[in-house]
Amino acid sequence: MIRQIIKIDEEKCNGCGLCAAACHEGAIAMVDGKAKLMREDYCDGLGNCLPVCPTNAISFEEREAPAFDEAAVKAAQAEKAPEKLPCGCPGTQSKAIHHESTTPQTETAVTSKLSQWPVQIKLVPINAPYFQNANLLIAADCSAYAYGNFHDEFIRNRITIIGCPKLDEGDYTEKLTQIISQNDIKSVTIVRMEVPCCGGIENAAKNALRASGKFIPWNVVTISTDGRIINN
Repeated sequence: MIRQIIKIDEEKCNGCGLCAAACHEGAIAMVDGKAKLMREDYCDGLGNCLPVCPTNAISFEEREAPAFDEAAVKAAQAEKAPEKLPCGCPGTQSKAIHHESTTPQTETAVTSKLSQWPVQIKLVPINAPYFQNANLLIAADCSAYAYGNFHDEFIRNRITIIGCPKLDEGDYTEKLTQIISQNDIKSVTIVRMEVPCCGGIENAAKNALRASGKFIPWNVVTISTDGRIINN
């Protein structure tokens, strides 16, 4: 029969495994570091896997394919033991984080203010639920190590994504544009180090704000290598 089914571009796939985790029917698996559509009859054509793909490697196509076999999917799900992430890497699973502080904070017991995972720009899903109505923090990854009170002053009450333009391949502009344009972002805070290479993350964020066509409050904070805020 001719029906809608997903198509995976292996060239774009970065092997994160988020699509396989999002496919409740078990149609997708990771093979040799790439996402594969293993069972066409397990694919319902609804595309839960599409919004979690950080590289837009998944799309729809209409072609000859077996009909969706809901009974077979339910039978397979019933037989499965609690499963691990198909990519074998629990660090890439998208989730919200809720902290409960039951004891007073001290120098040796400080509660993290991070409210979501993952945080790396290359890994974070474009349409994660926590982006809706979010105050977005785009930070150079060294900044959290340089500035001692980073969690309280910057991560608290914000959704945090980080990157290093010197070490990561490619430019962040396209990914950041998608995040800002496809979600209801309330504000953007950019935290960078004073070193010149950090200009890449600042420029990518500014370019993304312009490309999104939205008018969103934003500011840039620069941290010195000895841990001081040198502009705000």
